[in-house]
Amino acid sequence: MTNDDKARPLPHATDPHERELLPTATGPRTRSALRELARPHRRTAWAGFLVLATATGIGLLTAPVLGHIIDLVADGRPASAITTPVTWLALIAAVQGVATSFGVILVARVGEGMLATLREHFVERALGLPLERVERAGSGDLTSRVTNDVSVITNVFRDALPALARSVLTLGLTLVALAILDWRFLLVALLAVPIQAWTVRWYVQRAVPLYAAQRVAVGGQQQQLLGTIGGASTVRAFRLADDHVKQVAASSNKAVDLALRGIRLVTRFYSRLNLAEFVGLSAVLVAGFLLVRNGSVSIGTASAAALYFHSLFTPINIALGLVDDAQAATAGLARLVGVADMAPAPTEQTARPDDASVQISGVEYAYRPGHPVLRGVTLDIAGKERVALVGASGAGKTTLAKLIAGIHHPDRGTISIGDAGPATTGRTVALVTQEVHVFAGTLADDLRLARPDAEGDDLLTALDQVGALSWAEALPDGLDTVVGESGHRLTTAQAQQLALARLVLADPPVVVLDEATAEAGSAGARTLEAAAAAAIEGRTALIVAHRLTQAAEADRIVVLDKGVVVETGTHSDLVHANGRYAALWEAWSDNSRS
Repeated sequence: MTNDDKARPLPHATDPHERELLPTATGPRTRSALRELARPHRRTAWAGFLVLATATGIGLLTAPVLGHIIDLVADGRPASAITTPVTWLALIAAVQGVATSFGVILVARVGEGMLATLREHFVERALGLPLERVERAGSGDLTSRVTNDVSVITNVFRDALPALARSVLTLGLTLVALAILDWRFLLVALLAVPIQAWTVRWYVQRAVPLYAAQRVAVGGQQQQLLGTIGGASTVRAFRLADDHVKQVAASSNKAVDLALRGIRLVTRFYSRLNLAEFVGLSAVLVAGFLLVRNGSVSIGTASAAALYFHSLFTPINIALGLVDDAQAATAGLARLVGVADMAPAPTEQTARPDDASVQISGVEYAYRPGHPVLRGVTLDIAGKERVALVGASGAGKTTLAKLIAGIHHPDRGTISIGDAGPATTGRTVALVTQEVHVFAGTLADDLRLARPDAEGDDLLTALDQVGALSWAEALPDGLDTVVGESGHRLTTAQAQQLALARLVLADPPVVVLDEATAEAGSAGARTLEAAAAAAIEGRTALIVAHRLTQAAEADRIVVLDKGVVVETGTHSDLVHANGRYAALWEAWSDNSRS
């Protein structure tokens, strides 16, 4: 990295008007979390380091044995004299190999245990985060932490941690061995230390902010890709492909630029380490020459000292090179700990309200300051009333649905569910959208996500209620058939019926259907509309209607336009009023006939 690189500010993955990323832990908090993770594995760690220290000590006997062989040759001893030292070399290699393998296994076990605990804490907290907070950050930020950051940390725990342990032990014990040979060898060998220390300090100052920015940039890149791919149909419909390609390219270029800056930094880092090796080895060789010439040490001892210092090259480079991996892993760990330390979502209310009405009073909401999506919405939904919410794209329908479901919270105004107070998710309000996930596992297990104690008959009843029993029983193993990514693939309509069956099992008093039948296409629309009607029977329901046939069958229709309620009434009343809904109905009818 040049001086210009150092002066140039690192780019941010987002600006204040884009995404509010999930938090990243501070350095002290990250180190504290690392100590907490290591505490349960202290005994195994000490045992591993002790075994590795023993293996390293045994391996250090190689240099003096080789020096002894050199002295034997220099003294003109017969070939038979080196038989014993050569046997010792073979024995040393065998014992060191076995002990090193055992020590590495113990240290790796510590790393795997810490990693498993970290993953559990992260996933547990990520699943309990307020949905509004996750949406503000974007799914790309969370997925990049689950994938990229965890991958980097895994590599460090599995490979770098054992390698670092061996390298540190080799360094320490080799320096002791140099001092035993002659303290002057140790003294000249230490000439390389200032260069190495300065190199590490120079590197860390630049690497820490660089890798932190790189992790954030990768998260921004994933978020952009997910948004573009997930909204591909909309992007094509509005001819925004070129625009989105440019945005993807910009986020990718930002991540690539940071990666290239990291490569340049690492290259200069290792060139400085090579300079330290050259200085140290030259000093040891000169010292050996002078000490042999004045008779202070033998040729074999000087050779052993040179071999010792030369053997330091590998562990020094490994230890200092692991600084690179450590910086990347530290940045990733800080991002994981930042999420793990977040406050969980408030405990959801589980008591069912006696009155399942919905009261919306003066609600306003904006995703960005100064750009309101909802403007003073006031609406009362009686218990067990079915209300259809219609309006043009961008009118605020989905936003209002999420507010009622408790995913977002109003900037102003209140939303209450009967006598239960502010709207909550869980047993009070259930939200079903067009985006349905079929979890990997048996169909029965997938259904029991909504009610873990459900019996087999309960599952069959729920499937029958939404018209899904016939295809469920026709599966190869019935309810025991494995579905999801790794099993039997369900059609879009079947997946939506599965979601509606889960809704029946959860039995919430209030239901929000946000275009829950939109992805079925015309072929499965009637089936899904019938399934949705059966699932919400006897419940208070707000239906964000993708198809106006659903709106026509509702008890009441509410028309939103630019975040404001502009009409409300029955289908018949609104059609005869010749207002906004009548225009939507006429356009829908014309499209249906064509």
